[in-house]
Amino acid sequence: MGARGELFTTQVTLDNRSYFFNVKENRTGDVFLQIVESKSKDGGDFDRHQIAIFAEDMQKFFQGMEKSLNFIEKDHKNRQKAAREKKEAKEKNAAKKVYRVKADEAPKAEGAKKTGRIHVVSKRAAAEPVESENSEE
Repeated sequence: MGARGELFTTQVTLDNRSYFFNVKENRTGDVFLQIVESKSKDGGDFDRHQIAIFAEDMQKFFQGMEKSLNFIEKDHKNRQKAAREKKEAKEKNAAKKVYRVKADEAPKAEGAKKTGRIHVVSKRAAAEPVESENSEE
C-alpha cells in the first residue's frame, strides 16, 4: 500500500487541467475511487476539487455515468444531423434566391405613382386625353 492509502493511481492531462484517478483504502479497510481535478490558475497556483466513490456505490455511479455518456453521444449525433440538414436547406434555398431591384434603382416611367413597393402606372396618363360628353363642339 502506498502513501495515504493509495493502491493505484493514473493521471489524464488536458490543456490546463489534470485529472487523477486514485484507488485508495481508508483506515477501516474500505476501498474507494478518488477523482481529483487540478486546474492551474493565473498565478501558478492550482485549484483542486475531488470526489470519492466507495466500492459499494461504484456500480450505481458508473451506471449514471454511462447513461450520461450515452445521452451526450446521442445528443451530439442529433446536433450534427440538424446542422447538416440546416446546411442542406440553406444551400437549397440559396439556389432559389430571387434578387429584386430596389425602388431607387428601378426604371421610372412618367405618371408612375408610388404605392409602397409596387409602382402603378396610370393608363390614362399614357393614353390621349379623354373628352367628356359635356364638352363643346
